[in-house]
Amino acid sequence: MKKYRTLILIAGLAILLLSQYKLIMPFIYKVIASDLFLVDSKDQASQLPISTPLSGIAFMHCNNYVKSELGPDVSVTFAEKPLNAWTLGNYQFLISAEATITSDTASTSIKKYACRITYNNGDNEEGALDFENWSVIGLTGLDN
Repeated sequence: MKKYRTLILIAGLAILLLSQYKLIMPFIYKVIASDLFLVDSKDQASQLPISTPLSGIAFMHCNNYVKSELGPDVSVTFAEKPLNAWTLGNYQFLISAEATITSDTASTSIKKYACRITYNNGDNEEGALDFENWSVIGLTGLDN
């Protein structure tokens, strides 16, 4: 049996590669081509910055989230509108904005931040003003 160890290893690898090529990959390609991962919504992604009523509401909710994250000891002043706002599709937004932050030590700094936020109710925009219908996925740029 020790004589055939290398031969068995090579044959096993050949069988593994052949099954990967003939069985597993065709199945994966069929799953990818199916509608299993298709998200059908009216909101399409855009590579260009946008300015829509929903992106404005997303900006407002991001500002409220930033204020809550910084706490009551910090005074925050936000710009009137974001620097840029992009839609990532399916009611997900990436907001880039600036905030003027003043702490108790009287130090003032202007910070740029990015907020990724999702509207959870999809095409139904009736509850867009309620923060409970939004999810903040990430916030960056406010670290000291």
